[in-house]
Amino acid sequence: MVELMLTLVLQRLLWSLLVFALVAVVIFVLLELLPGDAATAYLGRTATPARTAQLRERLGLDRPAVVRFAAWTSGVLRGDFGTSLARRAPVATFLWVRLRNSLLLGLLATLISVPLALLLGVLAGLTRDRWPDLLLSLLALFSISLPEFVIGTLLIFSFSLHFTLLPAVTLVDAAAPLAELLPYTVLPTATLTLMLSGYLLSLMRTSIIDALRSEHVQMARLKGLPPLRVLLWHALPGALAPVVTASAMIIAWIIGNLVVVEAVFNYPGIGTLALNAIQDRDLPMVQAIVLVLAGCHLLINLLADLLTLALNPQLRTLRMR
Repeated sequence: MVELMLTLVLQRLLWSLLVFALVAVVIFVLLELLPGDAATAYLGRTATPARTAQLRERLGLDRPAVVRFAAWTSGVLRGDFGTSLARRAPVATFLWVRLRNSLLLGLLATLISVPLALLLGVLAGLTRDRWPDLLLSLLALFSISLPEFVIGTLLIFSFSLHFTLLPAVTLVDAAAPLAELLPYTVLPTATLTLMLSGYLLSLMRTSIIDALRSEHVQMARLKGLPPLRVLLWHALPGALAPVVTASAMIIAWIIGNLVVVEAVFNYPGIGTLALNAIQDRDLPMVQAIVLVLAGCHLLINLLADLLTLALNPQLRTLRMR
């Protein structure tokens, strides 16, 4: 069994690395297909043939695309994503600080929303068609239906303008210590938590209802096992497996929506950095941000696959066949 798990882990890891390499190729090719290049984007209206040619040579854009891709990938492997055109400094200088801030938001939202949604989802499933289930399902539907910028605006109006309890926008520098940044994470984290909890609550409710109907759970009940033991040892493990996989997809989707949430609260994360880079046509910065976000997406899905294998022995047996 240990050898099987190691083989599956290795397969998943190799597949993720292959997809990541393919994403890097796609990102590079798409940016190559854009009209103009980094030199014309940097010079803007001041571009002349002579200045453009000089800058292209300085940036290495006059080299063949294959050579530039090899140089870029080798730099990425060393943690060097090139030089930002708008900021005239290494991309990594800004990227890792902003990624730290965004990961703080994502981590806080995940640590709060996942246990809360799973607990409420189990409660809704156990009280199916009764008032707790109806109330929780209504709240989940409300959370799912509202766009993130609407949720964020409502939170700002309630807790910043009406009650003046929390800051509406972030007023500290992106490189500020996490202790100074934490007060400004409350409303963005609440927005992400509400978005994430609604989906997970609905998924967990459906999954626990299906698990309680399964044959092995019915058999455990017929054997006279205590209801709590039936729930924890027989129903819950089977119900968690599909929710874990779906949770990874939802969390990865939340990472994409960080752009909107961070823009609403002016939070100095990778989302606002991406918006500024697009406005400045800072192609090296855009390239690095897309690659890093794709890597985060693949890592989350990899961890979800491994956790699903650990929770579902039947799935391991099917994969072995």
